[in-house]
Amino acid sequence: MFEKLLILTERHIVLLLSGIFVLRVSYLFINGLDLIGDESYYWDWSRRPDWCYYSKPPMVAWLIAAFTAVGGDNAVAVRLPAVALGTVTLGYLFATTKEAYSPKAGALAVLLVLAMPFNVLANFVMTIDAPLNCFWMMSLYYLRRALFDNNDNTLGAWFWAGVTTGAALLSKQVALLIPLMLVCFLIINQDRRHLVKRELLWYLLPVFISLLPIVLWNQQHDWVMFGHSKGHFGIKESLTVTAWLEQTSSFLLYQLLLASPVLFVLILIMTINANSRFARLGQQEQFFLLMGPQLLLGILILSFLQKVQGNWSAPFYFSAVILLSGKWLMGEWKKYLKAGIGLGYVMVLLTYTLPVVIQTFNLHNTVIDPTFRFRHWNELAKSVDQVRQEKLPKPDEAIIIALGHRFLASQLAFYLPDHPFVFRYEPSGQITSQYEVWPGPEGQLGKTAFIVTEQSEATIPVALKSVFGDFHQVGTVPNPMNPSSRYYLFIGENLKTWPKLQKIIGNIE
Repeated sequence: MFEKLLILTERHIVLLLSGIFVLRVSYLFINGLDLIGDESYYWDWSRRPDWCYYSKPPMVAWLIAAFTAVGGDNAVAVRLPAVALGTVTLGYLFATTKEAYSPKAGALAVLLVLAMPFNVLANFVMTIDAPLNCFWMMSLYYLRRALFDNNDNTLGAWFWAGVTTGAALLSKQVALLIPLMLVCFLIINQDRRHLVKRELLWYLLPVFISLLPIVLWNQQHDWVMFGHSKGHFGIKESLTVTAWLEQTSSFLLYQLLLASPVLFVLILIMTINANSRFARLGQQEQFFLLMGPQLLLGILILSFLQKVQGNWSAPFYFSAVILLSGKWLMGEWKKYLKAGIGLGYVMVLLTYTLPVVIQTFNLHNTVIDPTFRFRHWNELAKSVDQVRQEKLPKPDEAIIIALGHRFLASQLAFYLPDHPFVFRYEPSGQITSQYEVWPGPEGQLGKTAFIVTEQSEATIPVALKSVFGDFHQVGTVPNPMNPSSRYYLFIGENLKTWPKLQKIIGNIE
């Protein structure tokens, strides 16, 4: 039965990928889930295209801008790039594994990734993960061709590997690990060190070109992206044993859910075994090991030292899956891989159907509802807009200011019907989001502002109140994400000035 499935997948891979694409696009229309905060945040970036942003390179914003220019400012258009990139990722995964091992191994690699729940999220939620995964996988394909195809004309493969690595770097800074691990591979294998003289430089050229505008933008903006990235690393405070165990176990749990328990354990065992006999591995195995499983092991070790985000490991799974497919082809772990795929597909099915189940049985905001991040923003924006229309004589001319998390600003910008540009007030005076990198409302002195916050009037910073000639509350609206709290709405008349920010980079969760 399983062999027949592999044969069908191998023979009809184009039909399979096309069917998956159609199903995923259909799911975009029927799921009924709002954008999460990161998606609306990146959408807000896309309205002001640039070479870089506060926390990430520009690729995610560029892609959203391209798709919304055609499809409009709606959730489907924002998320469609994730579906398209995910399909391309699967195609390159099949091609890479096919050339490395066999078409049957390529089919298995595709089935393995489809059995991993992280693939559902990466092909639905439009964040940096979708482009990073795609261009990381494309880089593996072209680097494998450049290193291991037996022909004299490999410069083209080296160049396209550099282009796709550059695109990955424009998606997320972690893509710098690709050339780093490539250099490690070339150092380890003496018979390939001659490639450093010409081929490696040919590869690094487009990578450097992609890096250059990011560096220049940061040089002009007080190195905010590098400061933000640095904030993710290092031990910030001493932890109790309980807190340390909770921090470490949460990352492990995240991986068990992202990759499915059986497949994650198999990848971990395979990686440890491969490291114990690294010198005896074939060069192609060493390459795939360095480009994924080794990095996965490294980030697992890092999670014992500091807080690590669960999605950081996502691109490392692709070469791990390629190696697993090669092991299966040699007769290893066949029984366990079948069990892993079976369990994985059950988890994937549950992931897709969970929103429907929660809606059907009215399980919103319960302990078993992980979809709360995808709900209620549209509802909140409608309530806010109703008060805005009632209390402001010229609502379209008033500026909108959010006091609170950056997601409040971006979600209001997306879900208010006129898609206004929303300003964010940062009480600390530090740069903690892209909203502080962009200019504030300094050029709109004398205007009226509509302020949205979770803070009552008594707790509003005096520094914010003082920039207006008059500041008063005009109403409240329910907080649909937390029934025990409310959002407070204020009007500030006659904007007199706007506080200047310190050139200090802070972090806001």
